[in-house]
Amino acid sequence: MNALDATSTRPYLIRALYEWCTDNGFTPYIAVLVDETVQVPREYVKDGEIVLNVSFDATSALKLGNDFIEFKARFAGTAREILVPIGRVIAIYARENGQGMAFPSPVAAASSEAAPAPAGVPLPAEMPDDKAAPKVLQLAPVESADEGAEPEPPRPGGGAPRPALKRVK
Repeated sequence: MNALDATSTRPYLIRALYEWCTDNGFTPYIAVLVDETVQVPREYVKDGEIVLNVSFDATSALKLGNDFIEFKARFAGTAREILVPIGRVIAIYARENGQGMAFPSPVAAASSEAAPAPAGVPLPAEMPDDKAAPKVLQLAPVESADEGAEPEPPRPGGGAPRPALKRVK
């Protein structure tokens, strides 16, 4: 078997980081680039992406497979079936500290043959001239995201600022 025939490392890395999060008492979140192949509540999609809590407490019947992540979860009290192709996962990280891993975004077909987005689902804008350039995501604490900005006021209870996922182009 050569390198081109090998399976993707993405599902294995997702499972490993999920296990690391749960072993350390962290809440695993996945960031997903939404298109017509992703089955999620569309009303929670922002800028063509959705962040999902995949912790044991937030899901039932969670399956982290090689092709799909499947589970049931409640959104505003309504049970929903969630189905995410592994290739659409762009990051997995711990909510508490932002540690995790970002993956390259799937390459969108830049031709007219590309399937249109379902109604009401905004997709990220394509890059104007450099369509082949990969997008990179960087996990960073909020306080380091804006150099020179005023520090965030102290939170009630003395907690640190929440980490955030920052897209770096």
